[in-house]
Amino acid sequence: DSSNLKTSWPYLSPLVDSGHGDGSEEETEDDGEPKICQVCGDKSTGYHFNAMTCEGCKGFFRRAMKRPAQLCCPFQNTCVITKTNRRQCQSCRLQKCLSIGMKRELIMSDEAVEKRRMQIRRKKMQEEPVTLSPQQEAVIQELLTAHQKTFDMTCAHFIQFRPLDRDQKSKCSREPNSNRFTYATMHEDAVQQTISFVSPSFPYFSIQSPESKEKNRHKRAIFTSLPHFTDLTTYMIKNVINFAKTLTMFRALIIDDQISLLKGATFEIILIHFNMFFNEVTGIWECGPLQYCLDDAMRAGFQRHLLDPMMNFHYTLRKLHLSEEEYVLMQAISLFSPDRPGVKQHSVIDRNQETLALTLKTYIEAKRTEPETHLLFPKIMACLTEMRSMNEEYTKQVLKIQDIQPEVSPLLLEIISKDS
Repeated sequence: DSSNLKTSWPYLSPLVDSGHGDGSEEETEDDGEPKICQVCGDKSTGYHFNAMTCEGCKGFFRRAMKRPAQLCCPFQNTCVITKTNRRQCQSCRLQKCLSIGMKRELIMSDEAVEKRRMQIRRKKMQEEPVTLSPQQEAVIQELLTAHQKTFDMTCAHFIQFRPLDRDQKSKCSREPNSNRFTYATMHEDAVQQTISFVSPSFPYFSIQSPESKEKNRHKRAIFTSLPHFTDLTTYMIKNVINFAKTLTMFRALIIDDQISLLKGATFEIILIHFNMFFNEVTGIWECGPLQYCLDDAMRAGFQRHLLDPMMNFHYTLRKLHLSEEEYVLMQAISLFSPDRPGVKQHSVIDRNQETLALTLKTYIEAKRTEPETHLLFPKIMACLTEMRSMNEEYTKQVLKIQDIQPEVSPLLLEIISKDS
């Protein structure tokens, strides 16, 4: 009785056919006509091991060849193999496979099969469109909301700051056929003279007559843009603090680490934010009712050791034409830098930064279609690295400006101080 074959043959189970192969050795043809398996008559999926077969017979043949067992037919080795009874006599099924030309030597090794599966998966991943996960979408949305809530892109508040006090010779101007501004050398020379005049190395620095003090007071006022930049910087620092405090992952940190991250990243976040207003053609920061150029920064006391690389940074970053989403992710990556001085929970902050960096990379791959999209993420990361060196120089120059003309914002002094 053929119905008892499964229970009477203990060696049957290793070769029992599931009806599906893994598609690792396959040569399909699709001309619109139905194909029939030459072994059992089931619907064929193509040529396997040199014969037209179904997935079930393909898998059976592979297993039979890899696990040789002494198969024998309980009848007369003349069983007719069909779709319904193909599992009942493995001996005759195997003989049928061999008789139609299926070849053992075409069976791939387990290692080759796994390698091909990996190639197929990799190809599918490349063909499938990259999409942001719901978690990544939520991160981006939170950052956008925080940015839009804390940073006024109209810059309407800027006109409330103390005036820039420009004269006719210090208006923003651009050299013909150049993307770089002309430095106001007369102001730079004056700055250098002032720095030399008040240097502590001079013997008369601490002992001065009333007349010389009055004379020095006028000289110290040479940084005519400093009052405006002091107000501007104070305003921007408060916005950065509010931006950070809006973020869930920032609020989850201990207070000491929150302070350390803000002290380390504030200048960089302000720099990234102002890049949104930078005109890469004229070299001017177009901030709503006001426009800024390098001459304004020089008249606030900053020098070319900082301004040259800062200008190059703005041109480089602006030419990437980042979206608002990419800008805010860049700001967040800068904020969550685990190597800031004073940070205690390095691993937590490192995971946060990794999450943000991966979100930025995925966003670029999902949203950008330009030919050199794959270069954008490393270029952004290079800009973040460049800002670290500018951050150090910025701190040095602010402290020097404060020594010469003590009008720097107390909040800024607190941000750049070394104490945690």
